[in-house]
Amino acid sequence: MQVDQVRRTILGFAAMTAAAEFAPVVGSSEARAATPVALPPLRHIQAGLLDIAYAEFGPPDGQVAILLHGWPYDIWSFAEAGPALAAQGYRVIAPYVRGYGPTRFLSADTVRNGQPSVVALDTLTMMDSLGIRSAVLAGFDWGARSADIIAALWPERCKGLVSVSGYLIGSQASGMVPLPPDQELQWWYQFYFATDRGKAGYEKNRHDFNQLIWRLASPKWGFNDATYERTAAAFDNPDHVDIVIHDYRWRQGLAPGEAKYDDIEAKLAAAPVIGVPTITMEGDANGAPHPPPAAYRSKFVGRYEHRNVGVGVGHNLPQEAPQAFVKAIVDVTAT
Repeated sequence: MQVDQVRRTILGFAAMTAAAEFAPVVGSSEARAATPVALPPLRHIQAGLLDIAYAEFGPPDGQVAILLHGWPYDIWSFAEAGPALAAQGYRVIAPYVRGYGPTRFLSADTVRNGQPSVVALDTLTMMDSLGIRSAVLAGFDWGARSADIIAALWPERCKGLVSVSGYLIGSQASGMVPLPPDQELQWWYQFYFATDRGKAGYEKNRHDFNQLIWRLASPKWGFNDATYERTAAAFDNPDHVDIVIHDYRWRQGLAPGEAKYDDIEAKLAAAPVIGVPTITMEGDANGAPHPPPAAYRSKFVGRYEHRNVGVGVGHNLPQEAPQAFVKAIVDVTAT
């Protein structure tokens, strides 16, 4: 989950936000959890260090929307949003992040690096390989962080941004600043991952661990076993544990990054503003740590709107409230 990068914004940014209450049109999250959905046959593209597996929906000449998932989720989060956007003429691309699903490193010698700038760059290299100059970027958790990074540092590649939980750009320095005890409690899994026991435990019990995270992050989402198991297959990627552990250890300054990305990380550490048209979103029952919208309002200096989404919508907003997510993408495109 996107956590360390947002906690400093709670303390640092206190501007007021224009918040719009926005409830999903389709029934309860409990009812949606049992709804049968399917993905199209996966495609593959060699992009930078990876062979990226992705699902594509819609016409090849449509406005491109790239949907980015986080941890511990996968592209099944977009199984309803993708077809809904395709029906409105979008070309939708939903890639598996490095360390998830069928996405693979091209070389066994490549560092299994999970630092945020690198994960974001995977999306840019995929766009380059697919011949996509710019796209609407929409995501949650790690995916929202990647989308925020691209919108901030490469705005010419981002026509519009939909970011669940707002501004998620951070740095190692911000991740190492102590918080009050009640807030530190919320980052328990990051402390667990910082230990050898935590890495071994996640390697052995990742499926039970991630299902627990789903329950904590979306306490009112009544997902069933079949819904979870569809996504759980993505965690069997041979690099999954290494990527996840490196990501969270890097955030706390406990694992090094790669020097070739230092310039990018330095820019991100300065908390750059985002000027592209943006809609931020938050579920009304998000059990994962997240800042109030007022904490990050000042980081968005272009056309901007915040939407609160209910009822009972948790951290996995695109899957729990797909129509609200789709509407945000359509609306930010119109701006």
